[in-house]
Amino acid sequence: MASTAADSTAQAAPTAPPSLILPPSQFARLQPHAYLLAHLSPPASSQQPSLRANGRSPSQFRITSANTGSLTHTNGSAVVRLGDTTAVCGIKAEILHTEDIPSWSVSHSSSSLASNKRRKLTSPAENLGADREDGSEETDDDDDSYIEDFSLLVPNLSLSTGCAPGFIPGAPPSALAQSLSHQILSLLRSTRIVRSKDLQIWYQRPNLGREELEVHNEDEQMDVDVEQDRSGGATPEPREIKAFWVLYIDIMIISLAGNPFDAAWLSVLAALRDTKLPRAWWDVDNEIVVCSDLVSEARKLSLRGLPVASSFGVFEADAAAGWRAVLIPDAEEERKIADSERKGIRRRWILADPDGYEEGLSLERVCLVVDRDQGGSGEVVIVKLEKNGGFAVDRKELKQLVEISAQRWEDINQILGQC
Repeated sequence: MASTAADSTAQAAPTAPPSLILPPSQFARLQPHAYLLAHLSPPASSQQPSLRANGRSPSQFRITSANTGSLTHTNGSAVVRLGDTTAVCGIKAEILHTEDIPSWSVSHSSSSLASNKRRKLTSPAENLGADREDGSEETDDDDDSYIEDFSLLVPNLSLSTGCAPGFIPGAPPSALAQSLSHQILSLLRSTRIVRSKDLQIWYQRPNLGREELEVHNEDEQMDVDVEQDRSGGATPEPREIKAFWVLYIDIMIISLAGNPFDAAWLSVLAALRDTKLPRAWWDVDNEIVVCSDLVSEARKLSLRGLPVASSFGVFEADAAAGWRAVLIPDAEEERKIADSERKGIRRRWILADPDGYEEGLSLERVCLVVDRDQGGSGEVVIVKLEKNGGFAVDRKELKQLVEISAQRWEDINQILGQC
């Protein structure tokens, strides 16, 4: 009887309710928007700063590192890590003969006529001042239309298998890879970072003056009429472009954890700064371009500036904000916005360098490409501004983003300077 009473008492005792506490990893998967919002807007009583789920402040970038010269079979290479996003870039230079360009004969003949006409109208002193150290005119060397007309820069970006869960073996190139390749090509052309003169292979005919053409014979002399310039010397022979260097820029994202464009573009910048082209000249006898094997004679590219890209994502407090369906908010929505601003409650955050988790929650994206004026003033120059996905970022916030991008430029300049 005693054991039966004890058993009944144990059965009648109430059991503890199951725990409803979820670990942060499961909470982030089930309610990603609420999870990020809880980090960005903590309760006022907690006195905690506004931090993202990854521990960074809204304007803080991920840890960035760069290493150049990692690939020995290329003319230039770089490996860049932006947090957990890793990009590898390799640049291979190949020779393109002008005789293989169908439109070269027409464009070259017209440019040669313009060059000869300009030489006749100017004095030798002016020509000397207009010529560069390599003897070519500044106007011809700085004709960057060659790069776009003849496709001398060929970027290609690929997302390697396993860089993210969605990229499986055997899959065709994704739309993201094609879009990033087009963005990099557009930025290479708009920034004009690569000079056309660095990709040109010239040939200048030997200048045979009067002394070279005379027959050195005491009994018989040949009178040779040689065209002379105003200074009394022989007119220099015109120079002509025999070939171009074509730079094939291959970028591979081996680890994708958000913001692939900034990592890919930074790897291109680092690889271009590491690129060396061998000394090349035109062999008249064999009619081919010959390259030197001496590493000491290779030359680096004289790049224009250092355009640095900084991407931002806009996160809004209302997951189902009505701005997508209604461009002009109604009176109730305007009242909510006014009340929130009066109470100091933030309704949106601009997150610098969003990771993969934050990109899926961002309703708007802003990409700024800035550079410093190398003329001595050091002013910030906005090279490119891309804004898509919404109408949240206004002029005042764009000014703040420019300041953050300028500081980002200083950091990247210091990182690349150590490579």
